[in-house]
Amino acid sequence: MKPIVIASTNKGKIAEIRAAFQGLPLEVHSLAEFGGIPEVEETGKTFAENAVLKATYYARHTGMACLADDSGLEVDALEGAPGVYSARFAGATATDEDNNRKLLAALQGVPREQRSARFRCVLAFLDVDGTILTADGTCEGRILEEPRGSGGFGYDPLFYIPELGATLSEISMAEKNAVSHRGQAVKIMAEHLAKHLVQEKG
Repeated sequence: MKPIVIASTNKGKIAEIRAAFQGLPLEVHSLAEFGGIPEVEETGKTFAENAVLKATYYARHTGMACLADDSGLEVDALEGAPGVYSARFAGATATDEDNNRKLLAALQGVPREQRSARFRCVLAFLDVDGTILTADGTCEGRILEEPRGSGGFGYDPLFYIPELGATLSEISMAEKNAVSHRGQAVKIMAEHLAKHLVQEKG
């Protein structure tokens, strides 16, 4: 089993990735297992830049192969905001609730047909030999006027997918993995990793 660290302490995110990597010869660790690593400064202008930045930084600090992601919400009526600032939309120490409140305030008065948005995710994997693999995924939907559902995290309760008739907070993890931006990116990354691990063995 190859040990890899996921550059996150978010239990929801770790669980999603761990579920998608079942069947691969990987021993998945959370950043929460490594105390005292200062948080990396996300200075990238794009999700891809931030993902590679994070993977490189945490691989160096843990001595392990590292998988990092950068993901966020792009709202058309807000010209793509919050984008790379999604996690800190309402400030550096913002909670999910703070960010959701700010988003709803920013969209106040915007009609339903103009509330289109997408979640975008870029994953970057850096192996100890310097190999870098990337994968990206998107999930289209729209922003509701109030939260719905108790599952998921982040903006999930506000993100409605018309085809499912539900928000990302109202569906099971298996359903979410099948349609979400991270689910798509993780699926592509799982394929990349399967090939990479075979090549590494050979």
